[in-house]
Amino acid sequence: MTTQHDTGPRRNSMFRTKSVEQSIRDTEEPEHALRKSLSALDLTVFGVGVIIGTGIFVLTGAVAKNNAGPATALAFVAAGVVCALAAVCYAEFASTVPVAGSAYTFSYASLGELPAWIIGWDLVLEFALATAVVAVGWSGYVQSLIDNAGWHLPDSLAGTNEETGFGFDLLAFLLVLLLTAILVLGMKLSARVTAVVVAVKLTVVLIVIIAGAFFIDSANYSPFIPKAQEQPAGAGLASPLIQLMFGYAPTNFGVMGIFTAASVVFFAFIGFDIVATAAEETKVPQRDMPHGIIGSLLICTVLYVAVSIVVTGMQRYTELTVDAPLADAFKATGHPFYAGVISFGAAVGLTTVCMILLLGQTRVFFAMSRDGLLPRIFSHVHPRFRTPYRSTVLLGVIIAIVAGFTSIEELASLVNIGTLFAFVVVAIGVVILRRTRPDLPRSFRAPLVPWLPAVSVMASLWLMLNLPAETWLRFAIWMAVGVVVYFGYGRRNSRLGKSV
Repeated sequence: MTTQHDTGPRRNSMFRTKSVEQSIRDTEEPEHALRKSLSALDLTVFGVGVIIGTGIFVLTGAVAKNNAGPATALAFVAAGVVCALAAVCYAEFASTVPVAGSAYTFSYASLGELPAWIIGWDLVLEFALATAVVAVGWSGYVQSLIDNAGWHLPDSLAGTNEETGFGFDLLAFLLVLLLTAILVLGMKLSARVTAVVVAVKLTVVLIVIIAGAFFIDSANYSPFIPKAQEQPAGAGLASPLIQLMFGYAPTNFGVMGIFTAASVVFFAFIGFDIVATAAEETKVPQRDMPHGIIGSLLICTVLYVAVSIVVTGMQRYTELTVDAPLADAFKATGHPFYAGVISFGAAVGLTTVCMILLLGQTRVFFAMSRDGLLPRIFSHVHPRFRTPYRSTVLLGVIIAIVAGFTSIEELASLVNIGTLFAFVVVAIGVVILRRTRPDLPRSFRAPLVPWLPAVSVMASLWLMLNLPAETWLRFAIWMAVGVVVYFGYGRRNSRLGKSV
């Protein structure tokens, strides 16, 4: 069968596509082949490990207090539905094209080389910033715990000083280096470390749910959906893009407040898409990828809803704190012991979030390098561990330095827009590949194509429009730099372009 990726004229096109068959053949080259060691359980653990992070420990209180009240549980459901729409698209692609790189690889097979480069460039930034931000957050939790024990890090090694703007976060730096070493040593070791840490994290979450259920006061649920409050109109780049474009100001509380809250708590779900980056290292990707992606998302949605119901029942939503709502809710009910357990669980849990984000980035970088769009030297795997050790070490050291020297909380929203952009591209790619390659064997098929992907695109775009205009500006600048790099290096060195 002759398809568009086999025709001559498209070889020199920016939209030349790489056949699924060629992508799979590339994974069999000895010097570029990753070890297949992951099961459906490993993938589910990875998904849960990266999704459950600061979101469940922090966002719950902030959103309940500022946006939705007790109806925060419904906001988590709404955000979970948006993610589920994207998840089934990811599941079809990851099982059909079981190659490292996630949305980058999927785009190369359906949309073409330039769109694939753009999404790959986007993912490299997204995962790098996310890893650094989480490492800094982990450092903050650990410093708090050791301060309680009477130990103190010197100010110069405790992170960037807000007054001087200088400092070095030693703990964040060392964490990223340690996780880099674990990833170099192999995916199975990474999976085992993740499994242990996720077990601790889930135990803490279940303690919150079970113990907190005994301290619920039903009066705190009234009203379940508080009366709507219009937000004051904003101006400038800090305002949501939708407000600058159409004059629409999102509403807090009320029914529409639930959707405003959903655009915030959505970011507690970021990470399930990283499971797709491990497709090439999965024993039976056609069967296990859908289970890992959808299973981890379902588990986390149930836990998020349960935690939000418990915390808004324990303490009046207007009295919840923003920084540590779960821990402070237990303190407010006279149970400080549980507050300490929650802080410990948050600190331990963030290690897996950081490691799996770093894993995702190295696999995307590896896939781009193997295709020649980045230097091929980074696509060689370790002769013993069968991991992309060169790209892992390079990126690990860079991110460790960024986490050590930089306070980058203000850049965290770039992670959000990058993820939503990937959702849009994958949903469109599913529809295109169904049309161009209907002959491909698909062990998992997203239902209601093209309608479900279309709804996924619209839902993701809606959440993107609720992000600040300055986030869009920074994203556009990064994308522009990426286009320059593609035309300056990637297009000329592309293996697909040379294989005429």
